Amino acid sequence: MSYPSFSENNRRVEAGSSQQFVLWREVIMAYAAPAIMAGIGGLITGDKGLQIGALSSIGGMSAFVALMVGFWLQNRGIHKRWLVKAPHVVAVGAFALFGAGFGLVAAEVTTMLHDLWWPNSYIVWFSRVGIDFPLSTTIACVSVTWRWHSTVRTKSSKGEKQK
Repeated sequence: MSYPSFSENNRRVEAGSSQQFVLWREVIMAYAAPAIMAGIGGLITGDKGLQIGALSSIGGMSAFVALMVGFWLQNRGIHKRWLVKAPHVVAVGAFALFGAGFGLVAAEVTTMLHDLWWPNSYIVWFSRVGIDFPLSTTIACVSVTWRWHSTVRTKSSKGEKQK
């Protein structure tokens, strides 16, 4: 089996479609969308912890994961034939499971390190990390993978038809 080079894939991905995967736009949306929604929820319920968490743990973790996953998908994911050829739901589901698992581990490690370094401190939004991290990482993985997969599938199928 011969895999096309990265530059060939980029040419194929960029050719012939207005739909593009631009990482910085995905990261901004991964930060803004959950932060705005959680902020609105915090305003409606009057929950100060949710309002602060919207801008810090929810939006921040979502943007971080979107950056990491998007970077991996752009550079390495294009070479994974199973990922490009898989149905949308399978690819997105695999990354959703990865995101949820990563979020759970990140929340546990963060909580453990916080308790180790500052055992007697209490931060208002920190009690929400166990919910915020897994939820925001899962949403970021789903949105970035969905967008990336749809652009790669659309553009690679157009490139195959043109040959």
